[in-house]
Amino acid sequence: MKRFLGLVLLTCSVTLSSHAATFNAFSAYGADGDSLSLPEVVVTGTRNAVDVRHLPMTVTVVGRETLTEQHQTSLLPTLMQQVPGLFVTSRAMMGYGVSTGAAGGINLRGITGDSGQLMVLIDGHPQYQGIYGHPIADSYQTLMAERVEVLRGPASVLYGSNAMGGVINIVTRQPLSRCGTATNVNIGVGSYGTVQVDVSNQVRSGRFSSTVAAQYGRTDNHRPRMGFEQYGGYVKLAYDINDHWNTYLDANLTRFNASYPGSESSPLYDADQWITRGVVSAALENHYGCTSGALSVYTNFGRHKIDDGTADPASPTQRYFRSKDALTGISLYQSARLFEGNRVTVGIDYQHIYGNAYYTSKATGDVLDTPNKQSGKSYRNEIAGYVDVRQDLTDWLTVDAGIRLDHHSITGTEWIPQAGVVVRPIRTGEAKFMASKGFRNPTMREMYLYPPSNTDLEPERLWNYELSWRHRTSELTYGLNLFYIKGDNMIQTVNRQNVNTGEIENWGIELELKYPLLRCLNVTLNTSTLHMKNKIVAAPEAMSSLGLDYHCGKWTAILGLQYINNLYTAVGDAETKDSFTLLNASVSYALTRNVSLWARGENLLAQKYEINLGYPMPRATFMGGVSLDF
Repeated sequence: MKRFLGLVLLTCSVTLSSHAATFNAFSAYGADGDSLSLPEVVVTGTRNAVDVRHLPMTVTVVGRETLTEQHQTSLLPTLMQQVPGLFVTSRAMMGYGVSTGAAGGINLRGITGDSGQLMVLIDGHPQYQGIYGHPIADSYQTLMAERVEVLRGPASVLYGSNAMGGVINIVTRQPLSRCGTATNVNIGVGSYGTVQVDVSNQVRSGRFSSTVAAQYGRTDNHRPRMGFEQYGGYVKLAYDINDHWNTYLDANLTRFNASYPGSESSPLYDADQWITRGVVSAALENHYGCTSGALSVYTNFGRHKIDDGTADPASPTQRYFRSKDALTGISLYQSARLFEGNRVTVGIDYQHIYGNAYYTSKATGDVLDTPNKQSGKSYRNEIAGYVDVRQDLTDWLTVDAGIRLDHHSITGTEWIPQAGVVVRPIRTGEAKFMASKGFRNPTMREMYLYPPSNTDLEPERLWNYELSWRHRTSELTYGLNLFYIKGDNMIQTVNRQNVNTGEIENWGIELELKYPLLRCLNVTLNTSTLHMKNKIVAAPEAMSSLGLDYHCGKWTAILGLQYINNLYTAVGDAETKDSFTLLNASVSYALTRNVSLWARGENLLAQKYEINLGYPMPRATFMGGVSLDF
């Protein structure tokens, strides 16, 4: 704790030494589709579009240009490069998979999405598996995203359970700014028989707009019995009723088939997975001068069929594990400016969470009777109301406070408060302090499935304290964040039973920097350190990403160097750590106005390393392709 206070004093000294300059801006779309130039606007921390300088939360925004310039089909590799403290596990060139040995675990500040402590949102709607409570990494495709906003620290006041460590909010594609059409086709091939194809089309005609996109990818990957194939699509239909009201309907469906080879020391055969995930939502939004809000309904659902595999290929398994789950919700909120400098957001959320896990016979397809809680079914409901109040007291001071009352049909009622203050001593810099509570309700698996389950579990809880400084000059933009996390009631398995006995005490520092080194060359740097009293798997003690972006004429080139230090691949008596440096690069050339050629290389230093223990990552890999725009 003394070291944490020392870092606080360091931040204060940085604040006092800063000087004035200009601020960055990016385009956002209003209700009528016209582009507006707004100073770094975000929606995740408050439900309505707001200048991030007035929010006490730490939010990183990754726009579509950044998400697409390296031609990654998944959002997660790009986010790990752009967001300090965010780490995503991997085991192959393409595909994360599910179940035992899967990758795609999202870790932020030592808080893990594997146990549902970190939430992924799509347009503010929660996305997680209804039985295990964690995100499904292969579902989050670049084709659907206009931008991604990552809020570091609890967001439970607005988003409830599972947002205790932060949220990744995928903001879906926005309409074209002018009437017309735009079509993109992107095709790539690469190492280990890897193929990726993305096709998207956007139309705007008067008040109507649409986005239709499809994706296909497959690979053999670098180990036997590790093939992966995925295909999916996204559709969004929107209509501006008038200048103040608009509505949209969108749907996303992903299907992937993955094979799991086991670890090198314990290989498996026939360990295959067939997974379908879907999302459907509809919303009615209003935008007025002093107020805005939305009513939305949504559902995300999954169908899973898994062969657990066998160590002896002569003795295959005789059953499939199957599961069905769905999270269906209604969200209603309205944000209003009651008087000068004020913003009040009031909302109500309802969720119905369903999960059903069971086994079927391979021979007959019949549902099997399974003893010892290997099968189960659960229905849970959650209803909540919240209010968040933000007030600009002066030109240089903003205060924010919010509270949520959340009632779960099994675990009961939980109060979730947060409070923060923003001080702007100069026009281009702000210091922020935030104290917020996060919580997570126990999942169906923890309460009802498998022998460790315990129906008496309570919610997990933590408090996050954060101090940050951000400054923009005419050239340099940088930010410094210090955080301290203290949590209890964490669910752990002790003496073969799940109990609320675990603790979290993490603290660390994060640094972000952007600087135009030359007219066509920009440098970005983010680095983070993490100190954990209780170590967890897939949480590095330090990580840094250095990027060089070159944009000049027809050429675009990106060079990224990432250093991971002391990544925990096992904890406890068998504690294991790994450190490694990765060099990635991509280049594209505009052959004509409509045709671009691109190439990408990863792990160009051919490092030997593991992220999941027993699963060596591939050495240098390459992809190349063509992008067509019409």
